[in-house]
Amino acid sequence: MLGLTHSYANLLAREGITANAIAPALIYTQMVAANPRAKADLIPVGRFGRVEEVAEVAVMLAGNGYINGQTINVDGGWYMS
Repeated sequence: MLGLTHSYANLLAREGITANAIAPALIYTQMVAANPRAKADLIPVGRFGRVEEVAEVAVMLAGNGYINGQTINVDGGWYMS
């Protein structure tokens, strides 16, 4: 995913098209709720993410024409741990 994002970001930038990725961790959905191994205490912020929090990042990226080639981790700090 990272390589593809960087490749498209480089290829399309001159056309005014940005390419970014969103990398969510455990977002509270039916699938996560049904998984007994999914535990919120594994995430540094102590809770699952909300779908709305991922959507907010998508809207932010869609409205910004200067962020390019980035992967935004919407993971409550899980990537750090």
